[in-house]
Amino acid sequence: MCTSKQLRIRIEEHLQRGQWSEAHLNLGDLWRREAKAATAGFISSCYDSLRGRIPLTKYRVSFLRSMTLEPLIPILTSAAIVAGIDITTHVGQFGSYAQEILDPESSLYSFDPDLVFLAVQTRDILPELWEAYTDLSRSEIHAAVDRALEGFATWIRTFRHRSKACLVVHTLERPNASAGLLEVQENDGQVAAIDRFNAELRKICNEYRGVHTLDYDDLIARHGRMRWHDEGKWLTLRMPFATDSLLPMVSEWLRFIHPLSGMTCKVLAVDLDNTLWGGVLGEDGHAGLLVGSEYPGAFYRSLQRVILDLYHRGILLAVCSKNNRDEAMAALQSTSGMLLKPEHFAVLRINWQDKVENLREIAAELNVGTDAIAFLDDNPVERDRVRTAMPEVKVLALPDHPQGFAAVVRDCPFFERLSLSTEDRQHTRFYHEQQQRVELAQNIGSLEDFYRSLEQEISIVPVTAQTVARVAQLTQKTNQFNVTTRRHSEQVIEEFAAQPNWNVYSVRVKDRFGDNGIVGVLITRMNGNICEIETFLLSCRVIGRTIETAMLGFLAENSRAEGAEFLQGWFVPTEKNTPVRELYPSHQFESIATQGSATLWSLNLAEAEISPPEWIRLCVPSGGRSAERARA
Repeated sequence: MCTSKQLRIRIEEHLQRGQWSEAHLNLGDLWRREAKAATAGFISSCYDSLRGRIPLTKYRVSFLRSMTLEPLIPILTSAAIVAGIDITTHVGQFGSYAQEILDPESSLYSFDPDLVFLAVQTRDILPELWEAYTDLSRSEIHAAVDRALEGFATWIRTFRHRSKACLVVHTLERPNASAGLLEVQENDGQVAAIDRFNAELRKICNEYRGVHTLDYDDLIARHGRMRWHDEGKWLTLRMPFATDSLLPMVSEWLRFIHPLSGMTCKVLAVDLDNTLWGGVLGEDGHAGLLVGSEYPGAFYRSLQRVILDLYHRGILLAVCSKNNRDEAMAALQSTSGMLLKPEHFAVLRINWQDKVENLREIAAELNVGTDAIAFLDDNPVERDRVRTAMPEVKVLALPDHPQGFAAVVRDCPFFERLSLSTEDRQHTRFYHEQQQRVELAQNIGSLEDFYRSLEQEISIVPVTAQTVARVAQLTQKTNQFNVTTRRHSEQVIEEFAAQPNWNVYSVRVKDRFGDNGIVGVLITRMNGNICEIETFLLSCRVIGRTIETAMLGFLAENSRAEGAEFLQGWFVPTEKNTPVRELYPSHQFESIATQGSATLWSLNLAEAEISPPEWIRLCVPSGGRSAERARA
């Protein structure tokens, strides 16, 4: 294993040779080994050479605070950039968080962030409760808490009105020590008052889309309340963090930044031997596998518990293992103590193939990019093979002992989600149904016969309060069949839908095998005699079934009815959206302008007609109600 010094030398050599991906991977290795301020400086200097040469997601983050945060910013940017996120930060003036929010001309709004953290300490917002609560009566404690809550409610309401950015609000922390046993027995003591404040703050945040809470007190408790705070740094620098607290604070911020910036994984591909269970199936046999409630099998069961939680969070699971398939399937199905069963996995690649090839096949079968896959394997040789051949795959670095396996997966920010749609909870079912469609296609002679046999029904309806979260989610994570890959938050979607010249539609697809859920989004804007397509996207689950033709046919008819003479839309090419490149030219649109690599396509509605395929039953709103037009 390389030392940190050797890693630095290797990184510099990669940069000199123009080996950008290798340098990026080794910088990640260095950061995992030495996540501290000194390393952050080295990483930052290296990325001056890497920007523009490796794919990075740009994201703008603002901090409103009542504490010194500046020393944490380089650590945050380094931790983010090795994960593929290029963060630009804005730190508001110390203690001026209220003014920044209330002043429409403040630097907060001119910075135009994607995400804002509001980090206020208990001692600043409730000083009387922090320092002298024993002097207060119960009514005075309640009044102080209510006053602070009113302030937060005003700030959150004002921010939501003025900014489209997401907002993450730190909850208040408890003190390191209370006055004694009596205080914690009381319903109106200091701890109870802070807990009440945090509970009410969560309710306030839940009233608004794109507003979330960071449980700051829980973070401190997990790290160790007595180790979190450095009194000397607080008194001299107004920074409440001990040196060892900097990375945990940054990591907690990143847990929000990953899902909000779209840097997440859709799939977890796992090995079996000595990963999902202890032992090697081919050597130890079915009976010799270790998994259960006792040592050491409990370590593997703990990992399975975490993976099962990911399954319920909408993460697709896949097996990528070198093993005898029949034996491995039997072990998955009937080994005592196993939590994960074959039905939990969307794809099973159990063979003696190179795992790189298996991962590519898994991505193809699930119709996702290989960059959407995280790979879990106890074998460092296999991990290095995948890292080298597929640097876009998120290879999780496991410790030597299985005791740490579960924590690695549980703490991985690529699996974080801030909301779950109905579709998320049923991902694996959707893909099992897709396998049935594939089998049907293989047994039917012509493509048109296959389309007819699917008995597809498509509903295109205006977005509602119940579907806005799913619509926003699709704009944030759909890459392949997405003409512009513009990302929108829930609040932006609501703002579009509220404007009279904008239309936002969700697209739901059903067929003989089941309900695929909401899989498409259409966003348009009327501009004079032109209907502009702002967003046109379709989930990878339903690509290749002529659904896009039905969607364009709907847009053409609807925009014509609203008085438009032209239907226009930009195609902005990316590394991932090749499948949608021919959408417009294959449907009679003509190229009328270019801007860089982007092309503007236009359809003359007086001359062209786009009819939905005859094998699709289209359900669309009509006169305020849902009307069905069957084309059979």
